[in-house]
Amino acid sequence: MDDQQATLLGPADVRRLAGELDIRPTKKLGQNFVHDPNTVRRIVAGASVSADDVVLEVGPGLGSLTLALLPAAGAVTAVEIDPVLAARLPRTAAEFAPALADRLTVIEGDALRVRADDFPAPPTALVANLPYNVAVPVVLHLLAELPSLAHGLVMVQSEVADRMAAKPGSRVYGVPSAKAAWFADVRRAGPVPRKVFWPVPNVDSGLVSFRRIEPPSTEPRQDVFRVVDAAFAQRRKTLRAALSGWAGSAARAEEVLRAAGVDPAVRGEQLEIGDFARIAAAAATESGR
Repeated sequence: MDDQQATLLGPADVRRLAGELDIRPTKKLGQNFVHDPNTVRRIVAGASVSADDVVLEVGPGLGSLTLALLPAAGAVTAVEIDPVLAARLPRTAAEFAPALADRLTVIEGDALRVRADDFPAPPTALVANLPYNVAVPVVLHLLAELPSLAHGLVMVQSEVADRMAAKPGSRVYGVPSAKAAWFADVRRAGPVPRKVFWPVPNVDSGLVSFRRIEPPSTEPRQDVFRVVDAAFAQRRKTLRAALSGWAGSAARAEEVLRAAGVDPAVRGEQLEIGDFARIAAAAATESGR
C-alpha cells in the first residue's frame, strides 16, 4: 500500500469529522471509530487485499479503514446504515485520497439485507470493523448471498472471534463456528487493543480471517443448518435428545444418527459441519425425499 496516495485518519481527524456531523457514537449501532493509522494498515495487510480485489466494507463509519483500503484494492464498496455517515464518506475520500476517490462506491443500507444485485461489481473480499451486536449474522448472510466473496478479514468482539473460529471439541464451538465452517476456513488473526478506538469500548476486540472453501456436502444448506440449530439449542443434551424435536421423536433421531454413522450419545459440540450434513442427508433418505 502506498500511503502517499491516501492520508489516514488520526485521533484529531476522527473527532473533527464527528463534531462536524454532530455524531455521538451509539451503542445501538455498535459505533466505535478506529483512530489509529497503524491498526488499519495492519488490517489491510492481514486481509491480503490486492488490486484485483473488489472489497466490501461494512460499517465504514467515518472512513478510517476505507482510506487504507482505497490504495490497496481495485475498488471498494462500503455499506453504511447511518445516512449521515453514508452521505459524508465520498467527501472524506475526496478530501483525504483525491486520486483514489473514484474507486469508492457507497451503499446506504443494512448489510443484513443487501443482495448480490445491489453491488456494481461482485465483491471478492470482505474487510470490515463490524458492529459487535450483528457481526455473526452479517458475515453468514454475506457469505451466503455473495458467492464471489473469496476471502476476508473482520474485526469483531474478541469472544465472537473465538466462537467464529472455534473447532469441534472447543468449549466455545457452536452455531457460529459450524455455520461459518460450511463456507470457509476461519481462523483467529490476532487481538486489537481497546485504545485504538474512540470511544474506548469496554470489551476486547480481535481479528478473524477467512478463505472460502467448497461446501462439505451437496445437501441443501438450509437443511444442514436446521440440524445445527437443533443440535445446539440444548447443547448439554446428547444428540439423540437434542434432535428429538427436529426428527419428530428421540427414537427417530437415533435412527437417523445411526444411519449417518454418528453416535447418538455424543453432543453437538463434537461434530464437524460435514457430520451435520451427513445427518441431514440421512434424514432426507429415510423420509424418501
